[in-house]
Amino acid sequence: MPAAGLGLALALASPAAAQDVAECDWRAAAQAIAEPWEDNTATFANGAIRLAVMDVQEPAAGAYHLLILSPPRNELGERQCRVMSADGSFGFAGVSVAGATARYDPATGLTVSLSAKRSSGGDVFTDTVLHVTINQATGAITGRLD
Repeated sequence: MPAAGLGLALALASPAAAQDVAECDWRAAAQAIAEPWEDNTATFANGAIRLAVMDVQEPAAGAYHLLILSPPRNELGERQCRVMSADGSFGFAGVSVAGATARYDPATGLTVSLSAKRSSGGDVFTDTVLHVTINQATGAITGRLD
Protein backbone atom coordinates (compact mmCIF):
# COMPACT_ATOMS: atom_id res chain seq x y z
CA MET A 1 0.00 0.00 0.00
CA PRO A 2 1.45 3.42 -0.87
CA ALA A 3 2.47 5.55 2.12
CA ALA A 4 -0.31 8.10 1.47
CA GLY A 5 -2.93 5.33 1.34
CA LEU A 6 -1.60 3.75 4.51
CA GLY A 7 -1.70 7.11 6.29
CA LEU A 8 -5.32 7.69 5.24
CA ALA A 9 -6.31 4.18 6.31
CA LEU A 10 -4.70 4.67 9.72
CA ALA A 11 -6.32 8.10 10.15
CA LEU A 12 -9.76 6.72 9.32
CA ALA A 13 -9.33 3.81 11.71
CA SER A 14 -8.19 6.00 14.61
CA PRO A 15 -10.60 6.90 17.40
CA ALA A 16 -12.19 10.34 17.26
CA ALA A 17 -9.89 13.05 18.55
CA ALA A 18 -10.40 16.75 19.07
CA GLN A 19 -11.70 18.34 15.91
CA ASP A 20 -9.58 20.75 13.87
CA VAL A 21 -10.52 24.43 13.75
CA ALA A 22 -8.93 26.75 11.19
CA GLU A 23 -9.44 30.23 9.80
CA CYS A 24 -11.87 30.30 6.87
CA ASP A 25 -10.42 29.15 3.55
CA TRP A 26 -11.73 27.33 0.46
CA ARG A 27 -13.99 25.18 2.69
CA ALA A 28 -15.94 28.32 3.64
CA ALA A 29 -16.81 29.45 0.10
CA ALA A 30 -20.49 30.40 -0.31
CA GLN A 31 -21.04 27.87 -3.11
CA ALA A 32 -20.23 25.09 -0.61
CA ILE A 33 -23.13 25.87 1.75
CA ALA A 34 -25.14 22.65 1.73
CA GLU A 35 -28.54 22.92 0.06
CA PRO A 36 -31.16 23.86 1.02
CA TRP A 37 -29.55 26.73 2.91
CA GLU A 38 -32.46 27.16 5.31
CA ASP A 39 -31.99 23.56 6.52
CA ASN A 40 -28.22 23.78 6.83
CA THR A 41 -27.67 27.01 8.77
CA ALA A 42 -28.62 27.94 12.32
CA THR A 43 -28.07 30.87 14.65
CA PHE A 44 -27.45 30.90 18.39
CA ALA A 45 -26.78 33.49 21.11
CA ASN A 46 -29.41 35.90 19.80
CA GLY A 47 -27.93 35.71 16.29
CA ALA A 48 -24.34 36.44 17.33
CA ILE A 49 -23.24 32.92 16.31
CA ARG A 50 -24.07 31.33 12.97
CA LEU A 51 -23.26 27.73 12.01
CA ALA A 52 -23.47 26.50 8.42
CA VAL A 53 -22.92 23.03 7.02
CA MET A 54 -20.46 23.14 4.13
CA ASP A 55 -20.40 20.42 1.44
CA VAL A 56 -17.21 20.54 -0.64
CA GLN A 57 -18.20 17.35 -2.54
CA GLU A 58 -14.93 15.41 -2.24
CA PRO A 59 -13.73 13.23 -0.74
CA ALA A 60 -17.19 11.72 -0.31
CA ALA A 61 -16.27 10.20 3.07
CA GLY A 62 -15.13 13.59 4.37
CA ALA A 63 -16.87 16.29 2.33
CA TYR A 64 -18.73 18.07 5.14
CA HIS A 65 -17.28 20.85 7.29
CA LEU A 66 -18.85 23.26 9.77
CA LEU A 67 -18.57 27.01 9.18
CA ILE A 68 -18.62 29.05 12.40
CA LEU A 69 -19.19 32.82 12.46
CA SER A 70 -18.89 34.15 16.00
CA PRO A 71 -17.64 36.94 18.26
CA PRO A 72 -15.34 38.47 19.06
CA ARG A 73 -15.79 41.07 16.36
CA ASN A 74 -12.92 42.93 14.74
CA GLU A 75 -12.56 46.72 14.48
CA LEU A 76 -14.95 46.74 11.49
CA GLY A 77 -17.59 44.79 13.43
CA GLU A 78 -17.08 41.54 11.51
CA ARG A 79 -17.37 38.23 13.35
CA GLN A 80 -14.47 35.81 13.27
CA CYS A 81 -14.80 33.11 10.60
CA ARG A 82 -13.66 29.56 11.36
CA VAL A 83 -14.09 26.13 9.79
CA MET A 84 -14.26 22.92 11.82
CA SER A 85 -13.19 19.69 10.12
CA ALA A 86 -12.71 16.14 11.34
CA ASP A 87 -8.97 16.01 10.74
CA GLY A 88 -6.97 18.73 9.00
CA SER A 89 -8.86 19.55 5.80
CA PHE A 90 -10.63 16.14 5.82
CA GLY A 91 -14.23 16.72 6.83
CA PHE A 92 -17.04 14.64 8.23
CA ALA A 93 -19.16 12.13 6.31
CA GLY A 94 -22.17 14.21 7.37
CA VAL A 95 -23.18 17.07 9.67
CA SER A 96 -26.67 18.37 10.46
CA VAL A 97 -27.82 21.48 12.31
CA ALA A 98 -31.39 20.13 12.41
CA GLY A 99 -32.24 19.40 16.03
CA ALA A 100 -29.06 21.02 17.35
CA THR A 101 -29.15 21.89 21.02
CA ALA A 102 -27.21 24.57 22.88
CA ARG A 103 -26.21 25.15 26.46
CA TYR A 104 -24.25 27.99 27.99
CA ASP A 105 -21.58 27.71 30.68
CA PRO A 106 -20.04 31.04 31.74
CA ALA A 107 -16.69 29.34 32.32
CA THR A 108 -16.36 27.84 28.81
CA GLY A 109 -18.94 29.47 26.56
CA LEU A 110 -21.75 28.19 24.38
CA THR A 111 -21.72 24.49 23.49
CA VAL A 112 -23.80 23.44 20.50
CA SER A 113 -24.40 19.71 20.03
CA LEU A 114 -25.34 18.46 16.57
CA SER A 115 -25.59 15.21 14.65
CA ALA A 116 -22.55 14.13 12.67
CA LYS A 117 -21.31 11.11 10.83
CA ARG A 118 -17.68 10.11 10.55
CA SER A 119 -15.87 7.66 8.36
CA SER A 120 -14.65 4.62 10.25
CA GLY A 121 -12.78 3.25 7.24
CA GLY A 122 -13.92 1.80 3.94
CA ASP A 123 -17.69 1.91 3.60
CA VAL A 124 -18.26 2.06 7.38
CA PHE A 125 -19.74 5.24 8.82
CA THR A 126 -20.47 5.97 12.47
CA ASP A 127 -23.25 8.23 13.74
CA THR A 128 -21.95 10.53 16.44
CA VAL A 129 -22.60 13.82 18.18
CA LEU A 130 -20.36 16.80 17.47
CA HIS A 131 -20.03 19.20 20.41
CA VAL A 132 -18.78 22.65 19.40
CA THR A 133 -17.82 25.04 22.21
CA ILE A 134 -17.53 28.73 21.33
CA ASN A 135 -16.20 31.27 23.80
CA GLN A 136 -17.46 34.62 22.50
CA ALA A 137 -15.17 36.62 24.80
CA THR A 138 -11.88 34.95 23.82
CA GLY A 139 -12.75 33.59 20.37
CA ALA A 140 -11.66 30.08 21.38
CA ILE A 141 -13.49 27.31 19.53
CA THR A 142 -13.12 23.61 20.32
CA GLY A 143 -14.89 20.48 19.19
CA ARG A 144 -15.22 16.87 20.22
CA LEU A 145 -17.14 13.83 19.06
CA ASP A 146 -19.14 11.47 21.26
